[in-house]
Amino acid sequence: RVNVSLLEGVVAEVKEPCSLPMLSVDMENKENGSVGVKNSMENGRPPDPADWAVMDVVNYFRTAGFEEQASAFQEQEIDGKSLLLMTRNDVLTGLQLKLGPALKIYEYHVKPLQTKHLKNNSS
Repeated sequence: RVNVSLLEGVVAEVKEPCSLPMLSVDMENKENGSVGVKNSMENGRPPDPADWAVMDVVNYFRTAGFEEQASAFQEQEIDGKSLLLMTRNDVLTGLQLKLGPALKIYEYHVKPLQTKHLKNNSS
């Protein structure tokens, strides 16, 4: 026989909300009525790439599936500000990467990060 009051105590403990210091909740209602939750850190990186350290850039590309190529960003000391300044030519030739991965890195990652950064900081 299980002691029910003991189980209720455990369940009550589990139901207690966890407080995560890096998670800030923005309770403003969106147009569609949903509540937005803003994470002040995305996968351990600051949300704005301009604030990324070299290892944040490296980990971003590792997470994106470019394990082999990520080390080139570390060797060239590319931090977030440098990443946002990179041209297509920089990525294709300056990092000494194979052409295929370099094209994908620029088109699907560097360019969108630059566009998003400009959009978020042009208001």
